[in-house]
Amino acid sequence: MAITKTQRNAIVAIIGAGVLAGAALLFTGRGAGDSHDEAGHDHGEQASAPRGKENSKDARAGAPATPAADRIAMTPEQIRNAGLELRTAGPGRVQAAVQFPGEIRFNEDRTAHVVPRVAGVAESVPAVLGQRVKKGELLAVLASTQLSDQRSELLAAQRRLELARTTYAREKRLWEDKISAEQDYLAARTALQEAEIAVQNATQKLTAIGARPASGGLNQFELRAPFDGIVVEKHLALGEAVAADTTVFTISDLTTVWAEFLIAPKDLSQVRLGEKVSIASTAFDGTAAGTVSYVGSLLGQQTRTATARVTLSNPDMAWRPGLFVTVSVAGQETEVPVVVESEAVQTEGRQPMVYVEVPGGFEARAVTTGRSDDKRIEIVQGLAPGARYVARNCFVLKAEQGKAGAEHAH
Repeated sequence: MAITKTQRNAIVAIIGAGVLAGAALLFTGRGAGDSHDEAGHDHGEQASAPRGKENSKDARAGAPATPAADRIAMTPEQIRNAGLELRTAGPGRVQAAVQFPGEIRFNEDRTAHVVPRVAGVAESVPAVLGQRVKKGELLAVLASTQLSDQRSELLAAQRRLELARTTYAREKRLWEDKISAEQDYLAARTALQEAEIAVQNATQKLTAIGARPASGGLNQFELRAPFDGIVVEKHLALGEAVAADTTVFTISDLTTVWAEFLIAPKDLSQVRLGEKVSIASTAFDGTAAGTVSYVGSLLGQQTRTATARVTLSNPDMAWRPGLFVTVSVAGQETEVPVVVESEAVQTEGRQPMVYVEVPGGFEARAVTTGRSDDKRIEIVQGLAPGARYVARNCFVLKAEQGKAGAEHAH
């Protein structure tokens, strides 16, 4: 088929336009790739330069630098104003204490469960719960038929004794004047001795139940406090009938109390009579010192533990029975590689921390603690000997750290 001149020119024009379009597209793609590579290369060099400087700085310091967010920046003047006391961690002696849970109880040697010792009915009950009473102070008055019989017996014995004395005096005078026989004199003397015995017997019966020989009424029994103390229990009301062995009052002298605690068999060797202990309670800040006054010889069948106690002086009534306490028994002193002051160890959650001096301020360093006493704590891990740490007023740094953390969160 023959192609005309016009058709041939159109085909050449189309091919030429296609070649030019392909060349333009190829040139444009290569130029963009080169620009991207150059830009990526430039950014890589810019990003790697600061990191290299930082790594070289850390390498010169010999340890990773403390991040600025974890550092508590403080000037020397701020340190002085805050009253921060710096010390150097190092070896020391720690007198480790063994702690036992305990409870304050009544001193059973100074606690009385008061019973009337005679059956009766309460006519008056002047004592009230919680009242301080003195020895011999009236607690209650009971009407008792038993007491009436005993007082009547005493009165009858006293009258017989008076008659026996008169008879004896007369018979003795007659016998001395040779008027009556010696047999009458001896009989009168025997009757007098029997009457004296009867009076003594009746008096002792009243004394045994705490009743006085003379009273306003033969049947009135006055129940009185056995010693100075506080009425801690009361089980008697006006008009109530009670048996002879009913506990109507409990009186305890709270100027001394017992701190009782339980000892597991593995710890028995660390608690001995006369051992010094420290008593503390979470209910208030007070502490008390004492010595172990009793260690049980037997283990409880249920708990398999031994009971021990400390007798505490309690003049201010601060140690109340029922209060839970912690009893710390002092152990032997031990030399440890790293110790810090007890106040230096703070907690964040459950993690112990020590504030360590770093360039420009302080940082909180997590530590693992070991043995401790009231003054020092062993640091097992997290703090090397020679490190400078804050020993006093650490709460200032803890507050600053909390403030910085809140600002960072926002």
